[in-house]
Amino acid sequence: MRIGIDIDGVLTDMESFIFDYMSKYLVLNGMPYNIEKSCYRFSDTFNVDEIHSEGFLKDYFDTYITKEEARKFASEVIEKLKSEGNEIYIITARTHTNKNDAYGKKMRKLVKKWLKKNNIVYDKLIFSKGESERKDYEINEYKIDLMIEDNPNNIKELSEIIPVICYDAGYNKECFGSNVYRCYSWYDIYKKINEIRGK
Repeated sequence: MRIGIDIDGVLTDMESFIFDYMSKYLVLNGMPYNIEKSCYRFSDTFNVDEIHSEGFLKDYFDTYITKEEARKFASEVIEKLKSEGNEIYIITARTHTNKNDAYGKKMRKLVKKWLKKNNIVYDKLIFSKGESERKDYEINEYKIDLMIEDNPNNIKELSEIIPVICYDAGYNKECFGSNVYRCYSWYDIYKKINEIRGK
């Protein structure tokens, strides 16, 4: 089985990072906010404008992409899946990773370094070419059999093509369907993949 795995929100707990660091940024800068957990975009989650969003990214994005640890047991489960004959495709639409400028090259290098640091094994690392974080092109191009994803738009779109494991978050609670499997941890994902495979 070819398994596609997202990074942000799947390999990392992006939601907790955003809550912790965005609230710190806004409080320390005396900015008002209202939290809405059902929103995917962090600017919508905190109901702040683009200026504040960019300020937050400037202060904390490097911390996230270099120091945020992988979710508990992600490395262990992925290695187990790979050892059982599955092919692992890391598919990310992280900002700027598909750009061919100097910043894009830096971002791709940082992603590779982070995966190595967190002992995430894979067969192929793919920087999504899709607009608005879409991954349908990569799913078709690499013949992915199952995707592990947190982005609600991708979950809805990709589940029309292949089974999608939805890594539970406040912003994807509305994602459901016959081809959507909600999971809450990496060993929960492992169990669900085996069920899907008919073990």
